[in-house]
Amino acid sequence: MGGRFSVARSSLSTGVGGRDARVTLLRFMAISPHSAALSFSLAAVLCWGTSDFLGGYAVRRASAFFLTTLAHASGILLMVALAVVNHSAFPSRAGCAWALAAGLSGGAALAIFYRALSTGKMGLTAPVAAVVGAAIPAAVAMMTEGLPGRIQIAGFLIAGIGIWLISRSEDGARAEGMGLAVVAALGFAGFFLCMKEAGQGSALWLAGLARLASLSLTAMIVLLARNYTVTRSSAILGVFAGFLDVSGSALFLRSVQSGRLDSAVVISSLYPVITVLLARLVLHERITRWQAVGMFAALAAVPMIAGQ
Repeated sequence: MGGRFSVARSSLSTGVGGRDARVTLLRFMAISPHSAALSFSLAAVLCWGTSDFLGGYAVRRASAFFLTTLAHASGILLMVALAVVNHSAFPSRAGCAWALAAGLSGGAALAIFYRALSTGKMGLTAPVAAVVGAAIPAAVAMMTEGLPGRIQIAGFLIAGIGIWLISRSEDGARAEGMGLAVVAALGFAGFFLCMKEAGQGSALWLAGLARLASLSLTAMIVLLARNYTVTRSSAILGVFAGFLDVSGSALFLRSVQSGRLDSAVVISSLYPVITVLLARLVLHERITRWQAVGMFAALAAVPMIAGQ
């Protein structure tokens, strides 16, 4: 056994056999851009889903916009720290501009979405914002990057149905707040599209810049409303929610940089699965039959979208 290991080491270091062995090893260790994009999207799902759960729990004892501002501020600090430690190059002016635009679009969409939830029924406004917000950038990607395969398109449709079912509730929702939900969806779509246009710069810096723009918007709302209600436990949860939220944005951007926009958007938009599961496991909330169906649809859609 020791002899076989010494022969293997010598073949890796000398001769044609060594070169062939090194090439084989590198091919084995290499991850294709498609697989990397899928991994980044799934990681974004985990981050965004957990962030929404923590934020949703913390906001019960805090002002929604003050907590969001705190989360944005903590997210910026995390991205700047990681970018400095990683010696990441600062993005170009164009990349910075698109990242700031993404942050403004996403921040405004969040404010409008909260307003939609307060004036209408969550069972209708939430799924409309989620599905339309993912469908628009997916459609744009198909027009600019070409149509994906039939199986992937079917996966997009199944994922959209899954997002709708997971986000809806069984409360007999009415059409109140629908207009605001659509406007919020446009803002969420703008966030995805602007992050795509930010280019191949450092995802850490770009995600931090996007959060900076969102912070300026939510901070302005907090100053006008003068509502600074927050408990210590809610503040701590808000900070961790901010860490996860901005990490999800950075991972989404890496997914876009590594693959197709439509796949990245649709898969990343499945994050409500994580939120619902955490609510069930931690808070013992009931999963409705439609949410269960939506989860199965989401699980079925991922391998279909991931197929090449």
